[in-house]
Amino acid sequence: MSPAAPRPDLRMERALLRAGARVVVGMDEVGRGALAGPVSVGAVAVDLTTRTCPQGVADSKLLSASARERLLPSLGRWGLARAVGHAEPEEIDRLGIIAALRLAGRRALAALEVPVDLVLLDGSHDWLTAPAELDLFATDVPSEDVGTAPAVRTRVKADQRCASVAAASVLAKCHRDALMVQMARAHPAYGWQENKGYGSAEHVEALRRHGPSPLHRTSWRLPTGAPLPSQAAADVAAPTGPTERADARPGWAMMDA
Repeated sequence: MSPAAPRPDLRMERALLRAGARVVVGMDEVGRGALAGPVSVGAVAVDLTTRTCPQGVADSKLLSASARERLLPSLGRWGLARAVGHAEPEEIDRLGIIAALRLAGRRALAALEVPVDLVLLDGSHDWLTAPAELDLFATDVPSEDVGTAPAVRTRVKADQRCASVAAASVLAKCHRDALMVQMARAHPAYGWQENKGYGSAEHVEALRRHGPSPLHRTSWRLPTGAPLPSQAAADVAAPTGPTERADARPGWAMMDA
């Protein structure tokens, strides 16, 4: 039997706060690999007064949908503030996935409406901080995309170990899932109420039968034809263009959790 995953706690957040940060925000994203729908970023702000996270909080990927939903009332009261930001499919196509992640993260930070000193990200890649060349040359991009961001600290498996990041992952997953269920009513052929826009067999078959909807990421190699079986896996969820573009104008309103 494999050992149980460790319960997330606030040890890292409290260490960062004691080192000088007044407010730390745990942040996590969902929807990066989907074929349709937005990419969404959850953000949860904590400080030294924040108590232990609610019982049951964990990386959203380790929880059932019902378990995540049961956590929402307690997470809605935990921490200083919490929000979810989104970047829509058209922005993903126009900006590239990394810049779209940044845009969604900046929208989540703006929706928190608290001063933030440091952001804690899951993984080893800081996708929230804009590359220096974008800050220097993309002067026509709105400030919500290239404005000054807080300092960022990354940690591998932060969504399993850091309570603020785990809570952010649950909020982002619940928020995005609800959006996909809502969108499925207008586009029932793709089964988004079940697959949430990811490349399930049902979703791929619907794409081949009906082609993409306005909510699909059309810059990606979507399986809209009838490829040979050996080609099918390679045709799903692979962007065809650059992962980030400097000449685009983001513009979707942020959505608070």
